[in-house]
Amino acid sequence: MIKKYTCQNGLRIVLEEIPTVRSVAIGIWIGTGSRNETLKNNGISHFLEHMFFKGTKTRTAREIAEAFDSIGGQVNAFTSKEYTCYYAKVLDNHSQFALETLADMFFHSTFVEEELKKEKNVVYEEIKMYEDTPDDIVHDLLSKTVYENHPLGYPILGTEETLETFNSETLHQYMHDMYTPDRVVISVAGNIEETFIKQIETLFGNYTGGKRNLNEDAPTFHSNQIVKKKDTEQAHLCIGYEGLPIGHKQIYDLIVLNNILGGSMSSRLFQEVREQRGLAYSVFSYHSSFKDTGMVNVYAGTGANQLDQLYDTVSQTLETIKGEGVTDKEVKNCKEQLKGSLMLSLESTNSRMSRNGKNELLLGYHRSLDEIVEVIDKVTMDKVNSLCNKIFSKKNSISLVSPDGKLPKNV
Repeated sequence: MIKKYTCQNGLRIVLEEIPTVRSVAIGIWIGTGSRNETLKNNGISHFLEHMFFKGTKTRTAREIAEAFDSIGGQVNAFTSKEYTCYYAKVLDNHSQFALETLADMFFHSTFVEEELKKEKNVVYEEIKMYEDTPDDIVHDLLSKTVYENHPLGYPILGTEETLETFNSETLHQYMHDMYTPDRVVISVAGNIEETFIKQIETLFGNYTGGKRNLNEDAPTFHSNQIVKKKDTEQAHLCIGYEGLPIGHKQIYDLIVLNNILGGSMSSRLFQEVREQRGLAYSVFSYHSSFKDTGMVNVYAGTGANQLDQLYDTVSQTLETIKGEGVTDKEVKNCKEQLKGSLMLSLESTNSRMSRNGKNELLLGYHRSLDEIVEVIDKVTMDKVNSLCNKIFSKKNSISLVSPDGKLPKNV
């Protein structure tokens, strides 16, 4: 059972007791990411995440790493378009230590100049590594062409130019403005008692935040094409359609549709593009949901000489699923697969912590296992087909990274 508590300063705590395990996962979720940045400070959310591990007033960067290694635990973080998360997973008898260490990183990171300089170089290398991965670049290019000047189109890593401007003052100011208590959720799952909430409140329940400078205007989906010429072995293609926001009433209809289209080995795209025609090793579809919008994406990579054939095959597959619809068997199989995946994810304290943290941060409510199964069971072939026709009847956007920089002929 999930227990919720709101501290006096507005910070929320969600705790799920799982007495049958010996681990505890703790996550600090902050409702800010690259979406809340500007062109001038793009990448600051991600860079701040890095700097949390570079030393506090009482711990060096090495001591932070050794602290978790010495107890057999894990600590890490990640940044997305709409949120940032710092998390740890430890044995239950080390939960208090993990919480105190995360709090020390959250409140007492020093951002000293020497560490800033070193970590900027680390992120520069991360950007270069990313630039050497065309099957990653093509997805960010699609976001850029779909959302144009909206911050949802900004790269999470930022640029070398924006990174150069970050210093201790800008990082502390961004934390002051954006890491406000009402935008923070602390999610805990594992072999932990409810009294742990009081320990969290003692550490996090009294701090205050500054003035929030939010940039959360709803984006507009733009239909366009963008091409990047790059010396690669393959042509990497993305096709995007406007999807649904995270809390939409038809979100499970879309999850089923996406799984049928390209979310599994038995999906239409995998079978048609890879198994039947041998055009690609990697082909799939996925759905990205945000607070007020979403995007359904299809990705495939192939040799540049097969790009036209690949594009025509993907296009025909989309036309077929839109015109003829999905089958009742596909829907039933997909629903069972979703329920199976859900049950398996419950075996991980990290998965439960993540699910609870995101649900509280982005939705503000939590469905029980029975309620989720009930929602999945209500998905029907007619609902999926209606949504399929609605999504794939609209104009799309295309991004391409290829050695010759030429779009498919039939685009």
